[in-house]
Amino acid sequence: MVKRALLTMLLGVFALASHPAWAQDPAGNFPNKPIRIIVGFGAGGGNDLFARLVGQKLSDILKQPVVIENKPGAGGRLSAEFVAREPADGYTVLVGASGMMSIAAATLPNLAYHPTKTFTPLTMTANFPLIMVIPTSNPSKTVKDVVAWAKANPDKANYATTSPAFTITTELFKLKTGMPGVPITYKSSNEMLLSVIGGQTLLTIADGPPTIPMVKGGKVRAVAVTGSVRSPELPDVPNMAEAGYPDVDVYLYSGFFVPAATPPAIAAKREVALRQAIKDPAVSAKLRGMAVNPGGTSGEEFRKMIDADIEKFAAVAKAANLKFGQ
Repeated sequence: MVKRALLTMLLGVFALASHPAWAQDPAGNFPNKPIRIIVGFGAGGGNDLFARLVGQKLSDILKQPVVIENKPGAGGRLSAEFVAREPADGYTVLVGASGMMSIAAATLPNLAYHPTKTFTPLTMTANFPLIMVIPTSNPSKTVKDVVAWAKANPDKANYATTSPAFTITTELFKLKTGMPGVPITYKSSNEMLLSVIGGQTLLTIADGPPTIPMVKGGKVRAVAVTGSVRSPELPDVPNMAEAGYPDVDVYLYSGFFVPAATPPAIAAKREVALRQAIKDPAVSAKLRGMAVNPGGTSGEEFRKMIDADIEKFAAVAKAANLKFGQ
């Protein structure tokens, strides 16, 4: 009797398991526990601020806690390696930035991961152009003036940089203009800008948050922003296309990724929620207040953009014979 009852129960379980109501996709009850967002940079930086802003809204949408974990090191690459080893269950999300994703993939032959093969891109949080600035004491008023001045004074043609992202953008500019210039590396954006203010370097191409206050304060002269649109923060500064160099079209980005082995249904659900969070009017307004363009692109659009960036930056690195340390 006991055996018969047990057999009946097992048969019932198998029958239920094969019933369409039980054959749900794996994202059916996802998420049901806290979500971790891993940031490869220190607290207070741009990528960290983006993650906390979007993470708070994501928590409201999913009705689950969202925990931000900072794991800085190697320009963000250590965080990518960490997430690549985590379970592909959608509960660990990586914040990936241009430098550690597209530029690293284009310039580091021994990189331990690939942005669109090791990971599934979910959505771009934001992107932003860079700003070319020169000393106010330099007579140049336009980008073409800067190029002409550098060609006339090759011994004084140098540029300040702090990272491969700034270096490769400036080398792209050199390739498209024929301008000479050797890189001078500094430890921080502040030091980089101070070198321009003091005239130790001819120019720098830097990100907006530290640069815009220097421009508005009259400490440096902005001659262009990379890309094909003007910055709302600097409406009087032409973009590179207007300056005559449309091929210098560079935007850095920050976005969200999960390991490539994450079940598609779970990755899709995570993508939808993140895009909803980024496109929330209050979140978008705060992102714009940080001098960046809000994202919320589809995962496939983000993937195509990353792959195009890798191809572009790899060509620049090869043409300029750039070598970056692992």
